[in-house]
Amino acid sequence: MKRVVIIGGGLAGLISSIQLARAGMSCIVIEKRQYPFHRVCGEYISNEVVPFLRSLGLYPTAFNPPEIRNFMLSSVSGRNKTMSLDLGGFGISRYTFDHFLFEEAKKSGAEFFLREEVSKVNFNDEKFQITTSARVMEADIVIGAFGKQSKMDHSLKREFVGQRSPYVGVKYHIRTTHPDDLIALHNFEGGYCGMSNIEDGKTTLCYLTHRDTLKRFGNIGEMEEQVLFRNPLLASVFRNADFVFDKPEVINEISFLPKSVVHDHILMAGDSAGMIAPLCGNGMAMAIHSAKILSELIMRFATDASFSREKLERAYSGEWKAQFGGRLWRGRQIQKLFGSAFTSDLIVNQLMNWRPLAGLIIRNTHGQPF
Repeated sequence: MKRVVIIGGGLAGLISSIQLARAGMSCIVIEKRQYPFHRVCGEYISNEVVPFLRSLGLYPTAFNPPEIRNFMLSSVSGRNKTMSLDLGGFGISRYTFDHFLFEEAKKSGAEFFLREEVSKVNFNDEKFQITTSARVMEADIVIGAFGKQSKMDHSLKREFVGQRSPYVGVKYHIRTTHPDDLIALHNFEGGYCGMSNIEDGKTTLCYLTHRDTLKRFGNIGEMEEQVLFRNPLLASVFRNADFVFDKPEVINEISFLPKSVVHDHILMAGDSAGMIAPLCGNGMAMAIHSAKILSELIMRFATDASFSREKLERAYSGEWKAQFGGRLWRGRQIQKLFGSAFTSDLIVNQLMNWRPLAGLIIRNTHGQPF
């Protein structure tokens, strides 16, 4: 029996653990936090994942996630356009969804070491040695599912960590009058803010800004008043909503640079393999899909003696690139068009006058149902 250790218990790690444990494999997940907990995330999932989740009994029906069918884009000045989404999606918080998947993974037979952090991974003679804050263990396969930003990236000396990223992500849960069927993307100078509803009548408000903008004003509250409020739609939301959190969830140094899918024989999944710009709204769907691809290949590795580690790594790299390489590249190009008064007004004007442009952008940042 092959033993798999998964570093990180986000969507990619949890989905992988469920699939592998149900296939009869020995599966351990190491997560540095205790469920349930919040993550900085837009909390919108494209419907491309729905057939797969339903096939595993993992669609979160019990939480009545809002069905999202329409998209609004506003410029820095507040000009806006609403259009329908061909595929659509649903909204659910990571606090709720990750905890739900955690419970399903335990039922499936996965073992969890919580409040532990991996400090070192060594590969020698076809075996991994994983050192955590509490133990040392061996594994045949290691999955890196440690998310957007991790000490593991530095420990492994991954290439992108040498290039500092200027992006800061901020997330709130609020109660407001935002429509259940709408995801909105509001531009402000130097960034953009996504809004969509989740379970229990709450709305996720999550924005991306530049660290220099935050430094200029000294704190998040002052920056929001001086920068985000210049978009009148955002100003109205902030002034009239009830904020559920005492303070926002914040993450620094979010990197959209290309990342290695396999590093020192560790197989990366989710944001550890590559992160799409949040305005494209598909990070959660991509994490789930990458876990599906990787888990199926690992199951083949475990049962087919002719499918070597080299073939596994090559196959995963190829499938990952085919599925997500183009989407990540397009996401980086589209992100360059947002966050300024001139280009955001120009794009909204174009959307108002040329509807096919909206469909082109949406189609190029969403995947096909799987």
